[in-house]
Amino acid sequence: MERGMAVLSHRNMTTLTYRGKNYVQNKEAAKKQLVELTYRRNVYTNRMDDASSSNEKAELNYRGVNYTK
Repeated sequence: MERGMAVLSHRNMTTLTYRGKNYVQNKEAAKKQLVELTYRRNVYTNRMDDASSSNEKAELNYRGVNYTK
């Protein structure tokens, strides 16, 4: 167990790998203000209902073949 702990204590967290090559990040991470995202179910369902009611019969064309959905 001690050997594993010694290996972890020497690991540099800023070492990055890109396409198999290691490099060290020289700048600090940007400090950004957190943004809380919200899910508004009624907005989503209203938009889906509007889209489905206006396009009850859509005329589609695929590779020169017309069809109605």
